[in-house]
Amino acid sequence: MRVPVVQHSGRRRRARRWRVLWAGGEALVTVGVVLLLLVVHQLWWTNHEARAGAERQVRALEREWDDGGDVRTAAPTPSATPERRPPEDTPRREPDPTPTPTTPHWSHAYAILTIPRLHLRVPVAEGVSKGGVLDKGYVGHYPGTQQPGQAGNFALAGHRNTHGEPFRYIDRLERGDTVAVETRGAVYTYAVDRTLPQTSARDATVIHRIPRSTAKPAYGYTEPGYYLTLTTCTPEYTSKYRLVVWARLVAARPR
Repeated sequence: MRVPVVQHSGRRRRARRWRVLWAGGEALVTVGVVLLLLVVHQLWWTNHEARAGAERQVRALEREWDDGGDVRTAAPTPSATPERRPPEDTPRREPDPTPTPTTPHWSHAYAILTIPRLHLRVPVAEGVSKGGVLDKGYVGHYPGTQQPGQAGNFALAGHRNTHGEPFRYIDRLERGDTVAVETRGAVYTYAVDRTLPQTSARDATVIHRIPRSTAKPAYGYTEPGYYLTLTTCTPEYTSKYRLVVWARLVAARPR
């Protein structure tokens, strides 16, 4: 009498397949959780952390100015080139009664930007590096452009998404909206004048002394003035293009 032999190889193969599938499922779930945590960190935590830090810096600047303390700015740096005189047909401006802004230390917050329409109040720091300035939720001043209240172009950059995203809604600004820049010695008020919805990230002339787009020549100015330029990335969650808002100085008063 022959004893039947039980075949276990089929069961072992099925068991191995289930183990592989189970391990693959666990790996996919783990990857999904990690990606979800990264998204939460990038979209929520960086905003929370940067906004809190920016608010603390605004309060610190206000206390320092109210106490009459030094905001650790360097002495004024003479311009490398003489001030260009406007054409004769350009209306002459009376001398600005407010103090001349000094040259701030690198990455140091030295002014406060306020945009009432956006309920925005953030520090302005020297430089536009991500780690030193923008990722802190600050707005960064482009080196080489003018300081607040000076003839020329006071140009700023800010994140549109993540890390406080102070410039997320600057596309909502309308002609005539006010933008205030407060320093230790003065408050400068600018009025929004023009918006360039999208241009190349290499369109550097938008922050020149007389701001104008090279990529889209219909946008910009042709005469000297007292300008403020706000720049950020567009579309949202990308850095392919730049959104630009220009404003003109309309008032200046001692702080």
